[in-house]
Amino acid sequence: MALRSGVRISKTVVLAVMAAIAAPVETRADDWPGWLGPARDGVYRESGIVEEIPEDGLPVKWRAQVAGGYAGPAVADRRVYVFDYLKNSGEAFNDPGTRATLDGEERLTAFDAESGEQLWQHAYTRPYSISYPAGPRCTPTVDGDRVYILGSEGDLRCLSTETGELVWSRSFQDDFGAEVPIWGFASHPLVDGDRLVCMVGGTGQGVVAFDKMTGEVIWKALDAKAGYAPASIIESGGTRQLIVFHPQAVVSLNPEDGSPYWDVPIAPSYEMSIARPMVEGNLLYASGIGEAAVMVELAEDRPAAEELWRGQGRRHALYASNCTPILAGGMIYGADCGKGTLVAASGDDGERLWETFEPIRPDEERRLSHGTAFLTRLGDSDRYLIFSEIGDLIIATLTPEGYQEHGRFHALEPTGDAFGRSVVWSHPAYAGRTAYARNDKEVVAVDLAE
Repeated sequence: MALRSGVRISKTVVLAVMAAIAAPVETRADDWPGWLGPARDGVYRESGIVEEIPEDGLPVKWRAQVAGGYAGPAVADRRVYVFDYLKNSGEAFNDPGTRATLDGEERLTAFDAESGEQLWQHAYTRPYSISYPAGPRCTPTVDGDRVYILGSEGDLRCLSTETGELVWSRSFQDDFGAEVPIWGFASHPLVDGDRLVCMVGGTGQGVVAFDKMTGEVIWKALDAKAGYAPASIIESGGTRQLIVFHPQAVVSLNPEDGSPYWDVPIAPSYEMSIARPMVEGNLLYASGIGEAAVMVELAEDRPAAEELWRGQGRRHALYASNCTPILAGGMIYGADCGKGTLVAASGDDGERLWETFEPIRPDEERRLSHGTAFLTRLGDSDRYLIFSEIGDLIIATLTPEGYQEHGRFHALEPTGDAFGRSVVWSHPAYAGRTAYARNDKEVVAVDLAE
């Protein structure tokens, strides 16, 4: 691990600490109803979690068989939802520039959160013609008595959480003539009030808001390709804003009607807008492959944004790919897709303070293309749950001074393939003092209670 000595406490850190002190206390959540948790911010707010992982590991509550996919589990109302793909025929291979042709079924399975018993399963036939065809990318989105899924080929479905019965469905290909991205649709559906917001792609329909109860279109906006990044809601400048990261820009829209507020150009290579732009206070950070990164200052009195700095080469900033970085305490923490290390960069100017392979592949010393570690912050602390690409669940402290590990547990085998190495590319869910993680063969429930 390379560590820069004499780290200064920046004005951004001071402002972030002051904002945290002044912020209202958030309700601790026991559910993880969608991607990155109930607030889509990668923060796990439940109390009573172990301080460190003992050498003999953590208790496993249960394991259950699943099929292939990158979609992380969702947990709500004592159910765990796993979205997968059961291949029936065709050759599945991982070539970043080639679509594989398969026949099979996309399936959503609901398990009992405590026992792992299968409660129901919803399946439909879906041929694949995508690169990296293991299965769905989008974590299910649970909202009350309904759960929403978006498959790799653009099948949007609303199901009953009680029975798995179909309530309504739309096809991005059939209903909108949308182009399927080479790596499949990957933008996790977002529930916002009565709307379900999705990245569809195309002229005038880069983003579409559906009536979440019926599937009818409420509004469409943007001439943009779908990309792979999820939409999110922020509160800034006294205004609720819908943040969209498409392959050419980060855009702010009025969530009520899709009208634009502001946009900042950023164009990752290969149209790989993937990681959610993260927000802390009045700062917003977006990044992607190809040394694309921008830090934006959000106006305090209106919905507007001003660029502060951009990435300046591979030794600067953090360039995220398939895992979203965390913006906390004026720092940016996350896996860099270029070198493959976990990086800490200053939010003030993007200067890298340290980097390490430890939470990704601890014995690695060379470049790892798209090295992956999924970070989840524990409340407002400097402690994190990290799920590595080799299936290790880690507790660690991340500060401007360095990386300190507090134990790890090998929860799953890496069953996927990427650039000649075995990986797990699926974000866990955390709920009920339990970590739920999946690979292409099983989902596991690991006890985190202290």
